[in-house]
Amino acid sequence: MTSSRVPTQAGTRTFGHSKDHGGPHQHRGRRRAGPARPPQDGRLRVKEVAVAPDGDGDGGARTVRFVVCHNPEQADRDAQVRANLIAHLEQLIDGCDTWTPRRRDELVGTLKTKPGLRRYLRRTASGLLRIDRAAAQREAHLDGKWLLRTSDATLTPEDLAAAYKQLLAVEHGWRDMKSSLGLRPVHHRRDDRIRGHVQLCWLALLLIRVIETTTSHTWRTARHELDRMHLVTLATDHGTVAQRSLTTPGQRAILTDLELPEPPVLRLHPDRAARAGRSCAHQLRNSGLSRGPDRA
Repeated sequence: MTSSRVPTQAGTRTFGHSKDHGGPHQHRGRRRAGPARPPQDGRLRVKEVAVAPDGDGDGGARTVRFVVCHNPEQADRDAQVRANLIAHLEQLIDGCDTWTPRRRDELVGTLKTKPGLRRYLRRTASGLLRIDRAAAQREAHLDGKWLLRTSDATLTPEDLAAAYKQLLAVEHGWRDMKSSLGLRPVHHRRDDRIRGHVQLCWLALLLIRVIETTTSHTWRTARHELDRMHLVTLATDHGTVAQRSLTTPGQRAILTDLELPEPPVLRLHPDRAARAGRSCAHQLRNSGLSRGPDRA
């Protein structure tokens, strides 16, 4: 994740850096002592760090504020991703001690386009391939952490962290609108149709956020679960019946959280039912079975 700018007061700037883009003050700011306090949401811990212009001590002067943010849930995800990458890399280099030097060089060359795997690989003095445990240990200290750098002295560390999270939410919303919801390209020429297209995409994004907030699932997970509900149409000579598949526990949980009723299992189209009824009555009249008693 590259650095992002958070809009603040005029004349001030706030930048956020991930653990790989912390800048020259990245490790210095994160090594400063001091307790981290959780914001109101309880999931994110923040700590303000003061770095003097000369880099050591404050001397009563402070030009830039740093706020270290730590998300325990993101730390667990980072650790799991790193464990999966190392396990995959171990499979790739399994038995490489018996390979020729040329074959080992080819493997290293293929990993140059995969920095996620390459940074955990090291070569010994004899050219053998090994897992770089020291690099993994260094990254473990930065799991779930990012650094905010700002010149705004009016915002509290909690407000800076909240503003940065809101910025990420806005960027995530634009990505969803341009990818999942098909905001672009716009195949319209009239301004009113373009505005209508954008407003429909915005309403769809609002529904996605409501689903994610209510069900605690991502939109991709909820959509994948609901896509498993199928509708089968049975067409016969006497009419057409639509029957859906049985509701899974995951689908029932999503519908319950959204307070939505389950769709009907069986459905007969009214127009088709009427046509089917008229067709059956016509066949009965032709067969003579519907003929009433003879009148005197």
